[in-house]
Amino acid sequence: MTSTNQEPGAPEGATEAVLKPSAPVPEGSREVRGIDFNDYAQRSITVEELMGGYANMGFQATAVGEAVRIVNDMRTWRHAETGEKTTIFLGYTSNLISSGLRETLRYLVEHKHVSAIVTTAGGVEEDFIKCLAPTYLGSFATPGAGLRAKGMNRIGNLVVPNSNYCAFEDWVVPILDKMLEEQEASKKTDEPLYWTPSKVIRRLGKEINDERSVYYWAWKNDIPVFCPALTDGSLGDMLFFHTFRSSPEQLRIDIVEDIRKINSLAMKAKRAGMLILGGGLVKHHIANACLMRNGAESAVYINTAQEFDGSDAGARPDEAVSWGKIKVDGDSVKVYAEATVVFPLIVAATFAGVKGEKGGK
Repeated sequence: MTSTNQEPGAPEGATEAVLKPSAPVPEGSREVRGIDFNDYAQRSITVEELMGGYANMGFQATAVGEAVRIVNDMRTWRHAETGEKTTIFLGYTSNLISSGLRETLRYLVEHKHVSAIVTTAGGVEEDFIKCLAPTYLGSFATPGAGLRAKGMNRIGNLVVPNSNYCAFEDWVVPILDKMLEEQEASKKTDEPLYWTPSKVIRRLGKEINDERSVYYWAWKNDIPVFCPALTDGSLGDMLFFHTFRSSPEQLRIDIVEDIRKINSLAMKAKRAGMLILGGGLVKHHIANACLMRNGAESAVYINTAQEFDGSDAGARPDEAVSWGKIKVDGDSVKVYAEATVVFPLIVAATFAGVKGEKGGK
């Protein structure tokens, strides 16, 4: 703001402070502008138009708009010589499979829009459990003691009956028995079988034989699912109980083969993209794989964590740049939002927005 007129009697220092001259606005600066719904008086606004309007709105709307742009760049990029696509690593925490976001995640895997998945134990087992019995909407305010007395388990405002986990045990234990038989029989051959978390998930995805399952489609489309914390959940409980059924022989699950597999996948990628919902193990496991190639070219983080406690979940993309997990000239954004709110919008404006398009590795 500039002014050549001094208000009569106004204190000179105050006038200079309030009317301090502005430096020129940098060339290419974007004007803040939101969505004018008058433009859509004769028809409904599309998701693509809605997300386009987010881009210049400011605050987290702009971050969502940036996420759409970066994901579309991941989706459309092709290597000039080979035609290879971006290797997209999708990471998500278990609560998101428990929620209705599961169907969005399943869509991405069903249509081969991602190259590999990293999740937690709950992110694996809850998918299979939902094939066996439903999860229900509840309330964040329901007291835990009352739920415990009724054999109900609360995940935020979701409720899972304990009978669901009993059904899971009935389904998974015979499969574990068969896997142990195959492991022991292979010792007599020239090619002994070594189970890994990704092989276990692939086998369970095949066995569930249910198109509602994320991991059925991961098996069908040969998309690896990595879970270095496979025992940290109901599946771990089942593996624990299984050791008493199968003594003295036990299932052996090798995590070293999987770390070599995910790191090799990153190193072979012509271009790598990270799409990570939540934080902790899933976020770091993908980022560390991308370190093996000196960083990913693009990254979208979606979570509500703050950076002030030094947590990996709260860390912004620039912190990953310092570690070599995102390239110095990489394209990245962090959206501070709860994933069930924004991720379906992002998918609708990107992967699901191009009709008839299939993904692929």
